Amino acid sequence: MRYFIILIGLLAFTWHNAHAQQDPHYTFYRYNMNLINPAYAGTSESAELTLGLRSQWAGVEGAPESQSALFSMPVGQKVGLGVSILNDQTFIENQTWVAIDFSYQLQLNQDYVLYLGLKASGNSYSANTQGLVTYGMGQDGTLMDFESSFTPNVGVGAYLKHEKFFVSLSAPKVMTPDRLEETNGNAYLSTDKRHVYLAGGYDFELGKNLSLQASSMLRYVEASPMSLDLTSILDFGERFKFGASYRLDEAISGMFLFDVSSGLNIGYAYEAALESSVNNIDNSSHELFMRLTM
Repeated sequence: MRYFIILIGLLAFTWHNAHAQQDPHYTFYRYNMNLINPAYAGTSESAELTLGLRSQWAGVEGAPESQSALFSMPVGQKVGLGVSILNDQTFIENQTWVAIDFSYQLQLNQDYVLYLGLKASGNSYSANTQGLVTYGMGQDGTLMDFESSFTPNVGVGAYLKHEKFFVSLSAPKVMTPDRLEETNGNAYLSTDKRHVYLAGGYDFELGKNLSLQASSMLRYVEASPMSLDLTSILDFGERFKFGASYRLDEAISGMFLFDVSSGLNIGYAYEAALESSVNNIDNSSHELFMRLTM
C-alpha cells in the first residue's frame, strides 16, 4: 500500500506539471473573482470575506490541495481595496501567495461601470527536492542547490459591470519566477507560467423568483492548451442555488449554494474528471466555499 500511495503522489505531480496549469482551478470562480482579478475588489457595496478549500484526489497522500482567503471592501465612492491569500500544496511543492488589491471605479454611463485594478503580491515557494528520490525520479543538476524563494509580483485587471452581466479580463501574475517542472520522469528547474483570464456572465430572469446565472471563463497559460469553463446556476429566490459546470475536455461539476442568512453564503462543488489519470482511483475534486458580507 505504501508504494501504491507513492506512485499516486508521483502521478499527481506529473499530471499537475505536464499540463502547465500551475494555479488551481476553482469551480466557484464567479464568487471569488478577486483571487484572479484585482479590479473585482470593491465591486460590492459592502465588505466581503470569502474562504475557499479545494481538494483533489481526496484521501491520497500528496494530492493537490489549496486554501484561499479573500477580503475586499469599497473605500469611498471610487476606490476598492482587498487582500488575497492562497496556499497551494502538491506532492513535494508548497507555495503561499499573498496579494494586495486596488481598484478604481469609472462610471461610463448610467448602466455601465468599469473597474481598473492593480495587484501587488509576494509568493513564497518551496520544494523538497530530496523527496524526488523517494518517488524514483531523476533531477537536473541545478536542483542540487535548490533553495526556497520569496518573489514579488504584480498583476492587472479590468472588470465591466452591468445590472445583468459582467466581463472580466486579468493577468494576476505578470512576472514568472522559478519553480519545478517534470518531463519524462525527470524534474528540472523552470519558470512559472503567466496566466490570463477572460470571464463573463449574464443573469436571465425566468420568473418571479427564478433566474439563470450563466457564466464562462477562458484561461490561457503559456505553453499549454487553453481551458474553458461553462457554468449555469439556477437561483431560486436568492435563498438556494444549484447548477453545473463543464470544463472543456477535462471535467464536469455539480454545485449548490445556500444563503444561510442575509450576509452568509456557503457552497459545495463536486468535480469529476472526464479521464482518470490512474485506473481504479477516485479522480474527483471537492470544493467548499463560504462568503460573509459585512
